[in-house]
Amino acid sequence: MSVSGLRPPRPLGSVSGLLEVTSLLGLDLLLLKAAQLYLRRQWLLKAFQEFPCPPSHWLYGHSREGQELPELLKRVEKFPRASLCWLWGSKVLFTVYDPDYMKVILGRSGYGLLLLNGQTWFQHRRMLTPAFHYNILKPYVGLMAESVRVMLDKWEELLSQGSHLEIFGHIFLMTLDTIMKCTFSHQGNLQSYTQAVEDRKSLAFFRLRNVFYQNDIIYRLTPDGHWNHRACQLAHQHTCFVINLRKAHLQKEGELEKVRKKRRLDFLDILLTARMENGSSLSDEDLHAEVDKFMFDGHDTIASGISWILYALVTHPEHQQRFREEIQSLLGDGASISWDHLDQMPDTTMCIKEAL
Repeated sequence: MSVSGLRPPRPLGSVSGLLEVTSLLGLDLLLLKAAQLYLRRQWLLKAFQEFPCPPSHWLYGHSREGQELPELLKRVEKFPRASLCWLWGSKVLFTVYDPDYMKVILGRSGYGLLLLNGQTWFQHRRMLTPAFHYNILKPYVGLMAESVRVMLDKWEELLSQGSHLEIFGHIFLMTLDTIMKCTFSHQGNLQSYTQAVEDRKSLAFFRLRNVFYQNDIIYRLTPDGHWNHRACQLAHQHTCFVINLRKAHLQKEGELEKVRKKRRLDFLDILLTARMENGSSLSDEDLHAEVDKFMFDGHDTIASGISWILYALVTHPEHQQRFREEIQSLLGDGASISWDHLDQMPDTTMCIKEAL
């Protein structure tokens, strides 16, 4: 008798039963998820019913529409306060560009000093107010001018070679260099941090337009999800490096008053030595939140603002000429801008505020 002949017959009935149970369970989960998505979409439709938007596909939403500047400007003209952009099924992007609407939203949500509210905001604001005193801000003007000068020299070199000049990338590096020098007194290799921030921005934009990337679990399993996780790690590692390096220097130099006599205090000094009324300092979580907020908003947001200001001036040459004449009357040929010049530029100030 062969060995195979001793084996018991396969329980085909039990296998088919298991498949049936698995299929039913999968179908139930699929129906449950579909019901959840439907209910969420109905809730969103009701929540945003006061905000009109162009017709959207029930599944793809507005994801197939163009996202270039001309298309966005047409939408803003048609919906002057806010508009909805359905990404897919139950995902919607609520874009607000009315100051009164923004005030309501920013007052109710967010983290970090710029977006906190209530008692936590009040405590952090009192702790960090010394970082924005005029006497501390004045020396920053020279550092900012130095970073701008390096950028402009690079522009002249590229233009002399007949090269194409895409300004946002250069402005991005300039503002990053500025924020690191002014608020963290750090001068080092920023290539890995810069690349991590750029990667996260491009990945976030692509994720918004991909219907399959909306689920966090699915996204983490994709190559883009792994790439995004790695970029986040690199950015946070850089933040930790800057904080830990300064902590070590402060411990070595001693008390804050002794440090003040040696050198100019910066934002990170004040952040690390700040104390609440009860004597407690910022937690590690709050500390990293504030540093991340100022590192990112201090360069990326400002780079976008400067680029937009230059675009606005190009589209309004008469104001650009007034802008140029005012600056030339103050600085002449080659003089560097100083703190005292800032309140002598009314036209320039109005152009910047209007563009922002």
